[in-house]
Amino acid sequence: MIDRPPEFDAAFQEKLTTLFLWRRDVRHFRPDPVDPDLLRHLLEIAALAPSVGNSQPWRFVQVQDAARRAKVVANFEQANAEALADYKGEQAKLYAALKLAGLKEAPVHLAIFCDEGTAQGHGLGRRTMPEMLDYSAVMAVYGFWLAARAHGLGAGWVSILDPAAVCRDLDVPAAWRLIAYLCVGFPAEDHIDPELERRGWEHRRPAGDFIVRR
Repeated sequence: MIDRPPEFDAAFQEKLTTLFLWRRDVRHFRPDPVDPDLLRHLLEIAALAPSVGNSQPWRFVQVQDAARRAKVVANFEQANAEALADYKGEQAKLYAALKLAGLKEAPVHLAIFCDEGTAQGHGLGRRTMPEMLDYSAVMAVYGFWLAARAHGLGAGWVSILDPAAVCRDLDVPAAWRLIAYLCVGFPAEDHIDPELERRGWEHRRPAGDFIVRR
């Protein structure tokens, strides 16, 4: 156990910034299996995330059953086709050419839920902002994402899904809300820039564009 505050020197700070820069939403995976002990370690890191009232509302589901995975793939394909129909012209062509999930290639499927019925934390901090439970689970997702990158793994967050169908197909409790469905594995390629930026879908803007002062 660490019993005194660590010193995060300039070298560590630089590496931390590099980790943030190189964290990518991965859609292209190698078929290499992921060591179960490594995955467990990453989930232990994810569970260090802050949570409202110390509620720890995250629930991690490893989707290993082939039939359940197939249902998630079908779910994505249906939702993706519906999303494509919303675009027209050149934007529709560009959308159709994008690879938006690595569900068929990724060796690990990991669904993260928020248990909105949890009694842990005794409701502290949630009366005025009940969505803080969901935000807490998102923090766990991001912690996992960064830790995975630091250990050479990639993660891809699939949001083009019907969440109600995922909950039904994974047979989780009714009080659980889907927060993230992650594809996890060793990336087939590494890039410092987002794939959507390379493909011409959207470009990252500087932080100054989003700062408002009152």
